[in-house]
Amino acid sequence: MALEFSSRKETFDNFKTFQTELAGRPFVVETGKMCGLSNGSCLVRYGETVVLCNVTMSEKPREGIDFFPLSVDFEEKLYAVGRIPGSFMRREGRPGEKAILTSRVVDRPIRPLFPKDMRNDVAVVMTVMSVDQDCSPEIAGMIGTSIALSISDIPWNGPIGGVYMGLVDGQLVVNPTEEQRGKSDLHLTVAASMEKIVMIEAGANEVDETTMLDAIKTAHVEIKKIIEFINGIVAEIGKPKKEFPSMELDHDLFEAVKSEYLDAFKEAMDTDDKNIRDARLLPIREQLTTQYAEEWGEGIVEELMYKMQKYVVRRWLLDDGKRVDGRGINEIRPLNAEVSLLPRTHGSGMFTRGQTQVLTVATLASTRDAQILDDLGTEDSKRYMHHYNFPPYSVGEARAPRSPGRREIGHGSLAERALLPVLPSVEEFPYTMRLVSEVLSSNGSTSQASICGSTLALMDAGVPISAPVAGISCGLITEGDRWMTMLDIQGVEDFHGDMDFKVGGTHKGITAIQMDIKVDGLTYEIIEDAFEKCRKGRLYILDEIMLPVIREPRAELSKYAPKMLSMVISVDKIKDVIGKGGKVIQEICANCNCKIDVEEDGHVFISAIDIEGARRAMHTIKTIVEDPEVGAIYKGRVTRLMNFGAFVEIAPGKEGLVHISKLDSKRVERVEDVVAVGDELLVKVTEIDQQGRINLSRKDALADLAAKQKQQ
Repeated sequence: MALEFSSRKETFDNFKTFQTELAGRPFVVETGKMCGLSNGSCLVRYGETVVLCNVTMSEKPREGIDFFPLSVDFEEKLYAVGRIPGSFMRREGRPGEKAILTSRVVDRPIRPLFPKDMRNDVAVVMTVMSVDQDCSPEIAGMIGTSIALSISDIPWNGPIGGVYMGLVDGQLVVNPTEEQRGKSDLHLTVAASMEKIVMIEAGANEVDETTMLDAIKTAHVEIKKIIEFINGIVAEIGKPKKEFPSMELDHDLFEAVKSEYLDAFKEAMDTDDKNIRDARLLPIREQLTTQYAEEWGEGIVEELMYKMQKYVVRRWLLDDGKRVDGRGINEIRPLNAEVSLLPRTHGSGMFTRGQTQVLTVATLASTRDAQILDDLGTEDSKRYMHHYNFPPYSVGEARAPRSPGRREIGHGSLAERALLPVLPSVEEFPYTMRLVSEVLSSNGSTSQASICGSTLALMDAGVPISAPVAGISCGLITEGDRWMTMLDIQGVEDFHGDMDFKVGGTHKGITAIQMDIKVDGLTYEIIEDAFEKCRKGRLYILDEIMLPVIREPRAELSKYAPKMLSMVISVDKIKDVIGKGGKVIQEICANCNCKIDVEEDGHVFISAIDIEGARRAMHTIKTIVEDPEVGAIYKGRVTRLMNFGAFVEIAPGKEGLVHISKLDSKRVERVEDVVAVGDELLVKVTEIDQQGRINLSRKDALADLAAKQKQQ
C-alpha cells in the first residue's frame, strides 16, 4: 500500500519588516518569522551586522527571593566573523570578557525600568550572527533588546535606545566606523529614554567634562529618533502587558515597624564604622525575627531590615543633609597611598579610602606574554591587562573564594580602561603589563580605588605613564523633583541610593566613566553636577594624596623585572635572524640568557633579567642584519684554525679571517699558541674585499681598546 505525505508551505503571515536609518546606515528590524515561542523576539540588521534578540519570562514568580531575577546574555558566535573557535573542542565556551561587558552594558539601562515588585524570572539573549565591523553589534543588540521587550507581554517601562559616540579630529561622531574608532579620542556608549539618560559607559583620551556632556546630549538627540521608531513598531505589533503578582512589602507592616523601631535604626546606623553598624543592627534583626518571622515568614525580616535602613539613609540625606558617617556632602573619607609594599614584585601600590582598601600589583613581561583574544573584534591581542579580585574576607564573609564573576570582570575592565590613555606605546616601552587589584577591605567604590592603586603600581614599576590617573564616585538621592548628589559614596549609600557615578581621569580630563542607576534616568543637570563633583575630588586625590607619595614613574625598573630592548629590522632579514629551524635565534637566546620575539613587520623585542644580556643579543642581531663596517670592533667566536690564521664568526653566518700576523701584538709562531676553537675574541674589521671576504685583526682591536683606556 502506497503511503502519501503532504504538507502546506509556511507563509509566516505575521512576518513584518521595519526600517529606518541610524548614523547614515540602514537599520532593519524583522519580527514574526523566528523564535515564535519567545515572549518577544526580533532580528536586527544594522548594515551587515545581524543580531537575534529574544526575551522570555517565567509564568510564576521565583519563591524565596527579595530581588528581581533578570539575566542578560550577549552571545558571540565566531561564525559571525567567519572564524572557527580556537579552543580544543572548536566551539564557543564560556562568554569572553567583551561579551560579559556588553551584557552588563545592556543590563544596566533596562533593569531599572522593570517593576520593582516583580519576581518573575526574565531572560534576555542577544545572539550575534553576522558582524560588519562598521556597524556595532553591541548597539544593535541593545536596541534589539529594547524592541523585543517593548513588543512583548513582559511588564517593562521602556523603550530605550542607545548609540556609540566618537570624537574624531575634534568632531563628535555618532556610531563611528571601524576606521574612525581607531583614531577617536572618545569611546562613549549612551542609553536613554525619551526624557532622561539611563546609562553611560566611556573610555576617553583625557576628554574634558564640557565635551563629554556635549557628546551625551548629541547622543540623546539621535536616541530620541530611535525611540520614535520603536514606538511605531509597538503601536503596530505590541502585545498587552501581562499581570504579575506583586511582591511589594505590606505597607501597614512597614509603617508599624517604622513606628516602633525607627529610633533604634537611627542609633544603630549613626557611625562611620561598618563593623560597628552591623553589630548594632544584629539585636534589631533578632527582635524583628521573634516578632514577625512566624507570621510572615523568614524572608520578611531581611526585607524589613533593608527597607528601614534605606528609609533612614534617604531621609537623613534629603531632609537633614546628613550622611551616615557624619561627613559633609562633598567630604571624602580619610585617604592614604603607599608604594613598594612587596619587595619581589615589579611594582606595587596600596590605596585606602575609609574602610575601602585596594592593593594593586604590577607585573612586566615580554610582548609574547600579551593576552590572545578570540572574540568578534579585529584585535588579536592586548598588552595591558587589569584583573580585579574581590575575596569574601574583604566584606567580612566566611566562605571560600570563587572565580571572578561578572562584577569582578566589569570592575577590572573599568580600571583597565581608565589607565589605557596614559600608557606608553609598545615602541616606547616594549612590555606586556598585567595589574592585579586585590580588594583587602570593601565599603564602597573599590573600582575607583583600583584606578588609584593602578597608577601607584605602574609608577612604582617604572612604567613611563604620561599622567597619573585617579578615580572617585558620586551618589544620588531623588524624591519626585527633589535630588541631591554626594561625593565618595560608601557601601550603605550605594546600596540604598539611586546612583553610582564613577569617573576616572587625569588633571587634564576624563579617561573612564561608568554610571549605574536604580531610577528611570538622569537629567543633564544631575550629570553636570556629578561631573563637577568628581572632577574636584579627583584633583584633590591626585595633588594631596598620590603625587606626594610618588611624583613620577621611577627612573629604573625593579631588579627583578625583565629588561627589554627593541629594534626594527628589514623584513627580508627576519629569516637570517631566525635561522634554519630556529637555530640562530635559539643560539642567541642561549648565549645571552634572554628571550627574543620577532614580529612579521620586523619589530624585534629582546627581554632579559640582566640588561647586559639583552644588549649583547641586540648587538648580535645588528651584526646579522647589518653589513660589517670597516673599522668596527666585534666580539666573535673562533670556528676553525689554519696554519695561516684563525677563522672567527662575528655573527651567525658571517665569518672572517684573522691572519697569524694579526693575532697578537707580538710575533706568533703557531696559531694554536694563541687561540683555540670556541674561544671568544675581540676583533676589528680591517678590510672587506671585492668578493665580500672579511679580514679581521685581533692585534688592532687590542690596540684600539688600550688607547681608549689610556685616554680615560
